[in-house]
Amino acid sequence: MKPVFIYDAIRSARTRAKTTGGLHALTPPALLAQLYATLMQRTGLEPALLTEVILGCVTQQGEQAGNIAKTSALYAGLPSHVAGMTVNRFCSSSMDAISIAALKIAAGQTRAIIAGGIEMMSRVPLLADGARVFTDMPYGIANQTLLMGSGADLIASRLGITREQCDAVALQSQRRAAVARSESRFRSIVPVQVNGNTVVLDECIRADLTAEQLAVLPPAFADLGAADADAAQLAAAEHLSRISHVHTAGNSPAMCDGASLLLIGDASLGEALGLAPRARILATTTACGDPMEVLAGCIPATQQVLQNSGCSMGDVDLFEIHEAFAATVVKVRKELAIDDARLNVNGGVIALGHPMGATGAIMTGTLLDELERQDLELGVVATSGAAGSGSALLLQR
Repeated sequence: MKPVFIYDAIRSARTRAKTTGGLHALTPPALLAQLYATLMQRTGLEPALLTEVILGCVTQQGEQAGNIAKTSALYAGLPSHVAGMTVNRFCSSSMDAISIAALKIAAGQTRAIIAGGIEMMSRVPLLADGARVFTDMPYGIANQTLLMGSGADLIASRLGITREQCDAVALQSQRRAAVARSESRFRSIVPVQVNGNTVVLDECIRADLTAEQLAVLPPAFADLGAADADAAQLAAAEHLSRISHVHTAGNSPAMCDGASLLLIGDASLGEALGLAPRARILATTTACGDPMEVLAGCIPATQQVLQNSGCSMGDVDLFEIHEAFAATVVKVRKELAIDDARLNVNGGVIALGHPMGATGAIMTGTLLDELERQDLELGVVATSGAAGSGSALLLQR
């Protein structure tokens, strides 16, 4: 198997999933077209060397339907020989896009793939595809597929996680993200032009948020629980008498718009471009935990990617792990025993926003930025999908 390298990782800013959000005026292909152009300009990649684009996208509806990877490549003017594949593993989608690209390159099928993701949640809203498992609760329950907030509240209930603990996670995420933005640590962000304006700052961060403001927000998923989700989870959870609804809009991931792209290739690509890689992909994996918890798959994925590579938790310098609701972060800290100095040091999606299909690739770029800033070597990035799934990468700078 050939070694696989990341030559660059770029992303748009993450902007609010509202009509007033900074990226809303762009269609998904129009946003991606600007990122393709920037990535190719930065790396010197000739279109003739590129064989495929692989993108994550969760809500493949409307403007994001019809294989957005291929259609966005054509929209951007890439040659017709460039193939396209769109991946949906919910919030792990772009992580799996990277993994698929890495596996193809390692197998010698190709030398250069662009991988990443897109989600324009202001234009294609969450659940716009009307998936039955999310719109027909009895059907979803029968197939152990619940909405993410229900899974987060079950995690909190099983571990006895309090509202105060969840709000503390959110506040730390906001404060770290605000510092990172003010110090320009997110070097993977590239400017995007929207109606004559340059969009380059993440919009969802609330630098002035206080614990008192978080404390008065109402539970976001109590009604969902009352509509049979609680009963289904209690039936499946031994020794649990009630579901604690501790998650609010303030300690849950912020919906937003965003896109991300990475250039992934073998050693010969770097030689052809005269470009040193930013990192080597040492291992990739996908794992699955309890589907009723929905969001905890990042934990077995992290454990498995380290086991597969022969590394220990102590070998890893930095972890970028999906803030899939605050209780998941508490569970990560408890079960993986990661100290705060190595975990999500620049905040996570609670503060920064969660453009679902793009998040994993954005986190990968964030991890690379921080490994370089601190002059560190090994990093793990891990995400949780739905129904308990999780995906992870081990990177060596």
